[in-house]
Amino acid sequence: MTVNQNLIVPHLTTALTGPLENLERVILNNQTAIESWFRNAWREVRVPFYASVDIRNAGYKIAPVDTNLFPSGFNNLNPSFESLCIHAVQMAVEHIGLSVDKILIIPENHTRNLFYMENIDSLQSIIQKAGFEVRIGTLIDDITKPIRIELNSSKTVLLEPIHRDQNRLLVENFNPDLILLNNDLAGGEPGILKNIEQKITPPTSLGWSSRLKSGHFNFYQKVAMEFAELVDIDPWLIDPMFRNCGKVDFMKHEGVDCLSSNVKSLLGTINVKYREYDVENPPFVMVKADAGTYGMGVMSIRSQDEISELNRKERTRMATTKEGQKVSQVIIQEGIYTHETWGDDETVAEPVVYMMDRQVVGGFYRVHSKRSTSQNLNTPGMRFEPLAFLDCCNTPDPNLEADCHQNRFYTYGVISRLALLAASHEITNAIS
Repeated sequence: MTVNQNLIVPHLTTALTGPLENLERVILNNQTAIESWFRNAWREVRVPFYASVDIRNAGYKIAPVDTNLFPSGFNNLNPSFESLCIHAVQMAVEHIGLSVDKILIIPENHTRNLFYMENIDSLQSIIQKAGFEVRIGTLIDDITKPIRIELNSSKTVLLEPIHRDQNRLLVENFNPDLILLNNDLAGGEPGILKNIEQKITPPTSLGWSSRLKSGHFNFYQKVAMEFAELVDIDPWLIDPMFRNCGKVDFMKHEGVDCLSSNVKSLLGTINVKYREYDVENPPFVMVKADAGTYGMGVMSIRSQDEISELNRKERTRMATTKEGQKVSQVIIQEGIYTHETWGDDETVAEPVVYMMDRQVVGGFYRVHSKRSTSQNLNTPGMRFEPLAFLDCCNTPDPNLEADCHQNRFYTYGVISRLALLAASHEITNAIS
């Protein structure tokens, strides 16, 4: 399988490439040791069925900034690599260790979001081509009979109401062996999913009603330190520093002093690293809802004073996330610039890497023309640019320059798998 050399690939627009090129060269030179390390690490944990990782490439460091266990962009992957997705699904089911022929996908409830439903169609197609019978069951109470949703691609998605027969979930006469969640359970775990005898993956305890980003990055910090020791690098080059504090209520101004002091502390720590690596950009942090997705409840902060000066509109935006869930905890994460741009207009871009089981299966760039290098790109107005970089992710060439596309994407694959390993520790810890 070959990669189209004419594909548009983002350009790294920064002169601060010294540490980054050194990091990439270290990773290339240690490829055999790294792959062996990963093989041994996977044996000790329960790997997610799938995941996606947002990466920021600042030119002086590369690190994950978010890991999603309920990825919703399979329609954005390059179809040229569908066969690799199919093989990864087969391996994911095999690693579950059960006899599985029938799989029920439970999607999010926002059926009007046709882009998301395209994702469900793509996911169903991949799993069907892997040799499994697949149906899609909805948790929406108002749907009492099967409905077909017409997509912009001219395809259709059949949604069927789920019903429970004792401790099993069914749709009509379909009795699945495996329940695959593509619903992040931000609003909590529905009663219909409790005490089910069928295997549910990812575990419901990893939904956003229970999972915290700070918990994930605690695991990632340990993984990054172990990996850094393996290849003899500063773990900061691959690890976003973070802080968190107790309860926060943006509307009532409760917990703001704790938040402000943690912002000041983290900015100071980042400044120390910037001086060490001669980074001239001003440091910033991202304040995020500690539980949640879809880019909601996120703001970029450069000074602790900005916390106390938030206006009502900004506080309202930070007060709730998806489905109106109240933000009561936040993570203060080191801000990482993205110095990749897309196209002649040099639109700001960041890579998103998709994995199924322990395999990188593709990715795309999130591109936003109205955002800066220090802002969250996961906001309205973004677009996705599919990129056939899977082959590159798996096949580096140490004879080429460290920062060539093929080798840079291998580095992205390594960073993403480190985040996947951290998520694996989360799952293993949750079910132990």
